[in-house]
Amino acid sequence: MPIPERRTRPLWRTLATAATAALLAVLVSPGAAQSAAPRESKPVYSYDKAIRESVWVDTRLDGDGDGKTDRVAVDIIRPREPAQQGRKVPVIMDASPYYSCCGRGNESQLKTYDEHGNVVQFPLYYDNYFVPRGYAFVAVDLAGTNRSDGCVDVGGRSDIQSGKAVVDWLNGRGKGYTTRTGTERAKAGWTNGRTGMIGKSYDATIANGVAATGVEGLKTIVPIGGISSWYDYYFQQGAPLYDSGPEWLSDYVESPEARARCAAVQKRLVDEAPRTGDWTGLWDERNYVPDAGKVKASVFVVHGMQDLNVRAKHFGQWWDALAKAGVDRKIWLAQTGHVDPFDSRRSAWVDTLHRWFDHELLGYDNGVDREPMADIERTPDHWTTDRVWPPRTTDAVRLSPAKGSAAGVGKLGLKHGSGTEAFTDDPKLSETDWAAQIDKSTPDKAGFITEPLGKDLRLSGSSKVTVTATPSTTTAHLSAVLVDLGPATIRDYADGGEGITTLTDRTCWGASTAGDSSCFLRTEAKTADVDRTVFSRGWADLGNYASDRTGKPLTPGKPYTITLDLAPSDHVVPAGHRLALIVAGTDKDLIDPPSTKPTLTLDLARTSARVPFVGGAHAFASATAGTHTAAPRTSAPERLADPRPFRPVPGGSTR
Repeated sequence: MPIPERRTRPLWRTLATAATAALLAVLVSPGAAQSAAPRESKPVYSYDKAIRESVWVDTRLDGDGDGKTDRVAVDIIRPREPAQQGRKVPVIMDASPYYSCCGRGNESQLKTYDEHGNVVQFPLYYDNYFVPRGYAFVAVDLAGTNRSDGCVDVGGRSDIQSGKAVVDWLNGRGKGYTTRTGTERAKAGWTNGRTGMIGKSYDATIANGVAATGVEGLKTIVPIGGISSWYDYYFQQGAPLYDSGPEWLSDYVESPEARARCAAVQKRLVDEAPRTGDWTGLWDERNYVPDAGKVKASVFVVHGMQDLNVRAKHFGQWWDALAKAGVDRKIWLAQTGHVDPFDSRRSAWVDTLHRWFDHELLGYDNGVDREPMADIERTPDHWTTDRVWPPRTTDAVRLSPAKGSAAGVGKLGLKHGSGTEAFTDDPKLSETDWAAQIDKSTPDKAGFITEPLGKDLRLSGSSKVTVTATPSTTTAHLSAVLVDLGPATIRDYADGGEGITTLTDRTCWGASTAGDSSCFLRTEAKTADVDRTVFSRGWADLGNYASDRTGKPLTPGKPYTITLDLAPSDHVVPAGHRLALIVAGTDKDLIDPPSTKPTLTLDLARTSARVPFVGGAHAFASATAGTHTAAPRTSAPERLADPRPFRPVPGGSTR
């Protein structure tokens, strides 16, 4: 059932009345107070003359065990004019492990420094665009990376404290130093402490984790493709999603000197993240969802619904927890994979982000708080909005599989089914292969399909599939996917660009210097014409039937019941298309196979799906009440490529 809209405080906080906003205009804008409250920050400050400095902030942790607390490097750029006039500015912050190893953005930009160690280039456009508008930009090297002390612990206490300690320092509660090892103190007297964190992937994850500490002064976060629970990055319900664990990522992003001193942390990441998929205390520390109630910041979630790196489950469970806690929030959902909206909807994104930060950090009454909560990409470059997401009329509907005229080609509807269907795990096949053979009896999957719809049918939110299966071996992995069967033009998320093509010309977003350009390669949608679209998926180890946290060996011939959590989505199955549920074994390149190749027999009377339809059961019944002939495609469809195997690097350049 979708999470109902419950708020412990207003959905949006009005940060300033007209009188207060007028005062803010004096504090954060040049010139005298204006008669009307400001609605938009303007690029009135010099980027070329901006103050660029580095500070090392004490995390109060000793992650590398050298007897000294670790300091993280903080590179800062801020407008010079407000500082000269004694006026304080808010902060936009991106804390990342990728500033020296892997790069940020579509062009994999790194921080660069001159021969004296002074920062020259800040990756991405945040500095170029926002510093002239009266913001400081702060780029934090996580502990163990680039110029910071300590060790990378992949979303654990050290990673999160790297960001939290800087927020504390910006608000006068922490210690900063002018050098990495010296004693000269650095204070953040130039800021009012109001901080917004932003970033994609690992950086977004740090923003989620820092917000979940409830730190004072963090006013908003904008997580783009962020992780909400690191267990769910490496496993789902016991099924391994990659062939390695967090130790590989830690080794990949750490600086060479950190790698040499952090063997103990690396060992813990191996020992406490067993490849069995069992939940340990290590994962508790890296799960931010239970602490959503501590979040004081507003949250602007951005995610690709076809993200197969940081999979969509992450935004779904985070969003639901934030909703329960009454956290102020907004969401953008794209058809892309792991893609920043700067590279999929650039102009609209920069405009929206600008107004978001103006509202949340400067207190401007610009109307962004009165706009729809959700923007959703329906087809490439075509978006719709929802006042509340999921829509209030959304309700979970129980759909049941039933036998059809051929083995493994069944029906999907409101009536309870009976009998059994069987399939044998074939790790060589993927969800793309299953969907391509949906109308054929094949030994590797069981498919269940509605008749062609007479009306459009919209799904919004997370589905669950409960399966009762009898395995033939002691181990078994399960996959369940929802498929839209019908012709469509979609973003080609399985392509290397994950739904975008990078062009050769550039557009510019802010001011530039010789060492830091605001101009970035333009992109456009990479599309594919298909006859079927997998739009939601989930996996589990059947051995986790009794607990999501611990697996057990199976007894061949004994039935087990398990509920698979499918990734959230917002998808419209058009009239004339069919909706399908496929249950199978290993989803090639998306989960690792078990040690055996079991045959699984489904008990259809005890197998069902709970699917969130806008309009509930009535909408499903109405859409499936009459017959509808599918419209023929006028051009030959492409076969979407199989999902590509990823190395476990959220947002890094290695795949």
